Amino acid sequence: MTEAAKVLDAARARGLMIATAESCTGGLIAGALTAVPGSSDVVDRGFITYSNAAKIEMLGIRPETLDQFGAVSEEIAREMADGALARSNAALAVSVTGIAGPGGSEHKPEGRVCFGLASPSGTVTETVEFGAIGRDQVRAATVDHALALLLTALS
Repeated sequence: MTEAAKVLDAARARGLMIATAESCTGGLIAGALTAVPGSSDVVDRGFITYSNAAKIEMLGIRPETLDQFGAVSEEIAREMADGALARSNAALAVSVTGIAGPGGSEHKPEGRVCFGLASPSGTVTETVEFGAIGRDQVRAATVDHALALLLTALS
């Protein structure tokens, strides 16, 4: 059984719907979940908010937060997860924002991804440094980590 299928089974068992808010993965998390037959009873929606404007318009990210911390930050991951939760019928929302590469900066290196996980009981965030392992590998590792976060939250 895939990690996505495990997430769906756990959400189904708890009667919860899931939403995603994705930047650097461009919908790959929602894609992994919806690749599993029967996922429509658990997956409510996915927000692909690649641009800052999309983050503001679709998820309600505050421009001041973007200005102060930048798009790749736990603060933005928190606002993305909270926005997805508020704008969906889901009880659990995961968000990702990061630098898949190639490139990065001294302050925000390639492979840095910030995650958010929001539920009615609150929101948690974390940053993972996957390193300069290549764009496709960063994105794949991000999907795997997001699914693991969802599974842990549902367990």
